[in-house]
Amino acid sequence: MCTAITYTTDNHYFGRNLDLEYSYKETVTITPRNYEFEFRKVENIKNHYAIIGMAYVSNNFPLYYDAINEKGLGMAGLNFPENADYKQIIEGKNNIAPFEFIPYILSQCSNIDEVKELLKDINIAKINFSDELPVSPLHWIISDKNNSITVESVKDGLKIYDNPVGILTNNPTFDIHMFNLNNYMSLSTKEPINNFSNELNLKIYSRGMGALGLPGDLSSASRFVKATFTKMNSKSGSSESESISQFFHILNSVYQQRGCVYMGNDKYEITIYSSCCNMDKGIYYYTTYENSQITGIDINKENLESKELINYDLTKGQQIFMQN
Repeated sequence: MCTAITYTTDNHYFGRNLDLEYSYKETVTITPRNYEFEFRKVENIKNHYAIIGMAYVSNNFPLYYDAINEKGLGMAGLNFPENADYKQIIEGKNNIAPFEFIPYILSQCSNIDEVKELLKDINIAKINFSDELPVSPLHWIISDKNNSITVESVKDGLKIYDNPVGILTNNPTFDIHMFNLNNYMSLSTKEPINNFSNELNLKIYSRGMGALGLPGDLSSASRFVKATFTKMNSKSGSSESESISQFFHILNSVYQQRGCVYMGNDKYEITIYSSCCNMDKGIYYYTTYENSQITGIDINKENLESKELINYDLTKGQQIFMQN
């Protein structure tokens, strides 16, 4: 499954873990301002904000998993099986396919207020990209430098939730994730005290007991709690190096190792990549399962007036610095 987070030091950061048992040939993909987005049911967009993110490019269309635009708006789609419910075409609405949703939003909006306004007329329609690539059940986190929302197309319609924690995982629906946090309000970074019984002499026996009771399994509900607790209590220096290092440490708290989540047929779900985007500077950082070294790509070093997609293959092999 997946986990997306936001984080703020002196700059603002947005990123995610992509957890799957397989990988497409995803690349870090930059969509310049003059690349023409061709949408299925709404007018094409010829001129727009530049976008950088992780995508699988098919037929010259960037199928973004997560991305930010040059204005500092970020968006990621996460698996939402059984709950995602896409609608038939609705006349009078802007009918957007799920695979078009990220570019449609990021090409036009610079902040959450503009996103909310655009969402008033959107219907996320059940439109396949192709016979080989049918719709994926997704929900989305959208964040600017100050606020986040979660968008879910479910049976009851399009739900838009303010997301005060800036975290998203997978099932259940976002409102249930937020309610579930009530079950963990007693968690603390401090050493626990004995509230069990004043008749028992219960004592601390180890360091690291401050977060006693924090979930450690890899279910989406547990990852939501763990990522939220880790982020909300995270302390970081303000430099770029310290900030992105801390960001990846937060993601690593819910990282999936090969062998822990068996999917059948000798397949295991792993964290294929982790990303961290500096929303202020337009830099996309990533690591992969086999390469823990952080790699960065700066959108501002490219020709953003181009009409052609710019793709960077992922550096997947482990990069080891031998000190002697």
